[in-house]
Amino acid sequence: MLRKTLAVLYTALVLGANAALAQGSPAELRDGDMKKLAIHETPVALAEVVLLDETDAERSLAEFRGKWVVLNFWATWCAPCRKEMPSLQRLQEAMPEIAVVPVATGRNAVPGIQKFFTEAEITKLPILRDPKSELARSAAVMGLPVTLILNPEGMEVARLIGDAEWDSDSAKAVLTAFQLGQ
Repeated sequence: MLRKTLAVLYTALVLGANAALAQGSPAELRDGDMKKLAIHETPVALAEVVLLDETDAERSLAEFRGKWVVLNFWATWCAPCRKEMPSLQRLQEAMPEIAVVPVATGRNAVPGIQKFFTEAEITKLPILRDPKSELARSAAVMGLPVTLILNPEGMEVARLIGDAEWDSDSAKAVLTAFQLGQ
């Protein structure tokens, strides 16, 4: 009986701590890697650029309108990009209400992307490419990885330069705060 009571109490404390962490503004909730997240005072529009999927079909970020988006610029040759990709998948699994959208920018061969996704067991994220770096250039992405947080209107509200653990409690709390409009 004591064990059951302690288990219930522990669960309540954990849930209470997570709820407390989710209260506050995104800026107040930045911790760990999220301290690198620059939050814009005014949302920034992104250029409408054609992206390609793994079959060379044309795609657009407009497909994700209505959702909060974690837009990650990466490349197969970028070691920090490869390191953070599994955390982006875990974020998508933990927060299915948002869209985690990795975009391979520059020269990234589809077979190389597919091989990396298979090796890293990335199954929940789309394969999208920006082969001429048009989207990356228009968004002033100067190095990789760079991750943008887009509001449901498709405008950039925050930017993180470098890699991060996107499934961390801090990242999830920041994204939840954005969703709640705090």
